[in-house]
Amino acid sequence: MTTSTETPGLDPEDRKIVTLARSARARNGVPEGAAVRDETGRTYVAGTVALDSLRLSALRTAVAMAVASGAKSLEAAAVVTEAESASEEDRAAVRDLGGAETPVLVASPDGTVRATVSAG
Repeated sequence: MTTSTETPGLDPEDRKIVTLARSARARNGVPEGAAVRDETGRTYVAGTVALDSLRLSALRTAVAMAVASGAKSLEAAAVVTEAESASEEDRAAVRDLGGAETPVLVASPDGTVRATVSAG
């Protein structure tokens, strides 16, 4: 297992959020890890939240962390998941803060980016 993604042509800042998302997933032993980058370049990293009283995907949790920390916009988002794409709910959360054109990188557990979709 490598420690960072080897996806050719991936921007270094995008590679960073994929690596952070992958690390959160592995470290916490959760189904998904996610990271978002705000308009100032700060990153927010989260894993899936699965409590009896609260269930949030990793990407929605990362967006919530960004909002709670004062982020005004998002530049990009990444989710590491077994799923083929980001759910509509996840993309809606990214869209709410970053706008419809915000890229969402969807990576497999090994860090390979399978798709980049817009939040819109």
